[in-house]
Amino acid sequence: MELPVLDGVTHRTVRARGLRFHVAEAGAGAPVVLLHGWPQHWWLWRRVVPLLAPHARLLMLDLRGFGWSDAPPDGYDKQTMAEDVLGVLDAMEIDRVRLVGHDWGGWIGFLAALSAPERIERLMALSIPPPFGRPSPRALAEAWRLTYVLALAAPVVGERLVGSQGFVRRLLKSGAADANAFTDADLDAFATVLAEPARARASAQLYRTFLTREAVRTGGGRLRVPALLLSGDRDPAVRPAMLEGREGRADDLTIEMVPGCGHFLPEERPDVVAERARSFLGLG
Repeated sequence: MELPVLDGVTHRTVRARGLRFHVAEAGAGAPVVLLHGWPQHWWLWRRVVPLLAPHARLLMLDLRGFGWSDAPPDGYDKQTMAEDVLGVLDAMEIDRVRLVGHDWGGWIGFLAALSAPERIERLMALSIPPPFGRPSPRALAEAWRLTYVLALAAPVVGERLVGSQGFVRRLLKSGAADANAFTDADLDAFATVLAEPARARASAQLYRTFLTREAVRTGGGRLRVPALLLSGDRDPAVRPAMLEGREGRADDLTIEMVPGCGHFLPEERPDVVAERARSFLGLG
C-alpha cells in the first residue's frame, strides 16, 4: 500500500539497529517524537500534525513491525522497541527529545524514559497505564476487557485475525466513542498494511510477548522524567480504575481523564492532545 499523503509531511528511511525505520516528519524547531500504538502507524497523528507542526519538529516513527518500517521475526518485547526508538534518534544525531506516545507507543515511551532519562526531556502518554505500580483491586476487576489480547497472542489464530482485516476495522471503530473518528479510507490505511503476513505476525508477537513476559513484570526503577498521562473516560480498554495509584513510582506524573472520549485520543480529540502537548511540553 502507498503511503497516505498529508500536507507538510515528508518521509525518510532511517537505518538503525540493523533495521530500516520509516519516519514521517513535519514542522521545525524542538524535536518531538510521536509514537503510535496497535493497530496503527504514523497516520494516527494526521489530525494532530496541523496543530503542532507550527510549534515543533514532529518525528512520527513507525515502530518495528508496523507501517513502513521493517518487520523482523522477533524483537517485539517493549524494551527492545524502546531501544529501537533511541537507536533511531542516534542515527538522526538527536540527543534529547520530548516524546508523545499513544497506546503501546506510550508504554514504550515510559520504558525509554526509565532506561534513558537523559534522552527524554518530557513524556506525554495517551490511553495506556504506565508499566509500573501495582494495579488496584478495582483495576483487576476490569481486566476482562482485555480478553481480545488472548486471541491476538494465540499461535496461528492471532495472525489470521489481523490478516483478515475485518477484525482490525471493527476494533478501531468500537474503541472510539466518536463515530466520526475514522473514515473508511483511514480504516483501510491501518488494516491493509497490518494484514501483510510479516506485520500480522508482528502483531501476534507483540501481544504474545506481553502475555508471556511483560504482563506480570513492571518497569524497573523510578520515573524521573516529568510525565502527563491522558486517557478517555469512555475508553473501553483502559478504564479509569486501571490508572489509580500509578503516581507512586514517579517524581512528577499527572493523570488526566478526557470526558466523552474513547481510546483513540489523537483522532477523537486532536485539539485536546495538541493543546496539552503545547503547554506540557513547552512548545512555543
